[in-house]
Amino acid sequence: MKAVRFQTFGGPEVLEIVDLPDPHPGPGEVRIAVRAAGINPSDWKKRRGLMDEELPQTLGHEAAGVVDELGEGVADVAVGDRVFGFCTEGAAQAELAVLSHYAPVPPSLGFPAAAALPAAVETATRALDRLGVTSGGTLLISGASGSVGSAAVQLAVVRGARVIGTSGPGRHAYLRALGAEPVSYGEGLTERVRALAPDGVDTALDVAGSGILPELIDLAGGSEHVVTITDFRGAQEHGVAFSSGDSGRAVHALAEIGELIESARFSLPVARTFPLSGIAEAHRAGEEGRVRGKLVLVVGPSAGGSR
Repeated sequence: MKAVRFQTFGGPEVLEIVDLPDPHPGPGEVRIAVRAAGINPSDWKKRRGLMDEELPQTLGHEAAGVVDELGEGVADVAVGDRVFGFCTEGAAQAELAVLSHYAPVPPSLGFPAAAALPAAVETATRALDRLGVTSGGTLLISGASGSVGSAAVQLAVVRGARVIGTSGPGRHAYLRALGAEPVSYGEGLTERVRALAPDGVDTALDVAGSGILPELIDLAGGSEHVVTITDFRGAQEHGVAFSSGDSGRAVHALAEIGELIESARFSLPVARTFPLSGIAEAHRAGEEGRVRGKLVLVVGPSAGGSR
């Protein structure tokens, strides 16, 4: 099969499309013919050598496609089913991928839109679970307009929480459409949030990783009410919980998101798609911030539209 790989650390130019042996699923896993694979900031961090030291490396933790091989004990899907989910081996940006956790593709979605879901939905759900976000509370999300942030906004609203979200002014209308009360980030954030919530907020989620943890702690009334998914050093410095998949993934989110999508209570638009051969261009676009939203690789025939 053809797959994305790099053999040295560096810029997008180190990315290659290579032939690798076909993978096969283990017990409880399925193999899919990949139709689309999500691209995440962790991909270029790995490519730069900021996360993992081993070489060579493949890329991709989320994908959608058609089941073509079943692992031992799998009885909830059949060959030919459309599914999306996680490739824990980090090799989803390929023609074939093994999914360890998966769910049916929501009927209204094409493969690109389904491939955009796993990382954002799981990360947001894990953080909300960690914070104990429930009905009646007020949640502040720093960095609310990106993929994970907008997923967290919608999922918190579904739980019945009031959501205040930070973003640039140009994204305020988008956040309002998702059900959040927008505020601009930057100097004076605390005052702007307190204008909406004079007594502060119940919980705060840091998605942006912009050194904002002291302000979030103040607004939420203590570090125990704050979770960050991006600022590991800040979490250590300020006693804030750092949420990562290493501590256990909220994979239940995959099975739950379909109903929300079909009832028009959740959406995660795809900003731009690229062919597998365009992986270097996709990395450049992501790193330069030229597009807002999810980037997705389209792989193989009949990928379907991103809706």
